[in-house]
Amino acid sequence: MTNIVWIAAAVAVAAPALVIRLSGIHLGAVPEAALYGLAILGAAFLLSWCVEVAQKDMAQAFAVAILALVAVLPEYAIDVFFAYTAAERPEYAAYAAANMTGANRLLVGVGWPLIAVLFWLRTRARALSLRPEHRLELTCLGLATVYAFLLPLKGTISLTDAAVLVGLFGLYFWATTRGAAEEPQLAGPAALLGRLSTRIRRSVTAALFLLAGGVILAAAEPFAEGLIASGKHLGVDEFLLVQWLAPLASEAPEVVIAAIFTLRGQAIVAMGALLSSKINQWTLLIGTLPVAYSVGLGRPGALPLGVRQAEEVLLTVAQSLFAVVLLTTLRFSLLGAAALFLLFASQLAFPDHGMRLVFSGVYLIATIGLLLHKARRHAVLSVCGTTVVGLAKDLWSSVRSARTALERYAAERTKTPSYD
Repeated sequence: MTNIVWIAAAVAVAAPALVIRLSGIHLGAVPEAALYGLAILGAAFLLSWCVEVAQKDMAQAFAVAILALVAVLPEYAIDVFFAYTAAERPEYAAYAAANMTGANRLLVGVGWPLIAVLFWLRTRARALSLRPEHRLELTCLGLATVYAFLLPLKGTISLTDAAVLVGLFGLYFWATTRGAAEEPQLAGPAALLGRLSTRIRRSVTAALFLLAGGVILAAAEPFAEGLIASGKHLGVDEFLLVQWLAPLASEAPEVVIAAIFTLRGQAIVAMGALLSSKINQWTLLIGTLPVAYSVGLGRPGALPLGVRQAEEVLLTVAQSLFAVVLLTTLRFSLLGAAALFLLFASQLAFPDHGMRLVFSGVYLIATIGLLLHKARRHAVLSVCGTTVVGLAKDLWSSVRSARTALERYAAERTKTPSYD
């Protein structure tokens, strides 16, 4: 009954926004920001439960990647709206960068440390050991991070950047499909859906998925506009509202679900989901921005980054690099979690122009310190080398298999039919 209440509550929070949006009713900036923000929150929970159940029908690694992708769908909807609108209203380019950088830093600065703390509270272990398979995520995230250093230097996010980052995401997504299907350990509303018969389960989850997707698409624009209007109405910097309040609504479900995984003994799966979410946001999300901007322009174009936005991107890249190097030994300690959280929290206390550059420098100095440590330096090289070589071998194996199949097919076609 509790699980039914949770599902009903999520639907009750999400559905009214869809009705109000279709009816054309306007409630004012602040009420609309609250209404549509709650709707996105409810819809994101529905999406996450549906995709968690999907682990029953696909490889776990692939399901986790899908879960991470769908969980950040609200973030995509909001950011794509900002980038698309920036073609006609250039000031919206700043909001696109704000939302993207805020979501990334919030996930790493709060979501990752939360998993380490919950794992410690449950097991009293001072470090969470990741699986060797997570080298894939770390390598992809590291490559994307290194490339992202170009963005603040150029002052734009171009279609070329989109091609590189989306291509990297495609390679990662392809690699996750190669695992075997496993029976998931579901809990809460997802467990309720998972106990249904196959046909009913798929029908119900498909219906909830469509409802949640419709709500997110309908609520993204009024929520984004409501945030900006609320900031102007209340005298609050709308850049900061877009950077932190919007990601709170969109990031909350995936962090909550990861916390639930951790509390029921699946901290490694939880960390894997958040790593996958970071890859999605750091590759596919950034890559969609210049595409949406170009569609709005009606021609190819690069999303511009102002001085403040370039600094925000640099700070986000520096945080990402520090986080990747921190995990290269496949151990996430309480000390590392504390460093991520304290550095993130300190940024909120000192949001000035100069301090963004200072914190970027702190992250980079800390990263260099980790790299100079012999064990971690060796881990960085072995992680990247092993994973890249492994991916190359898998790709070559797939090419050889495809070539063998084509040769066999051609041989069958050239055989002379026998009429004996």
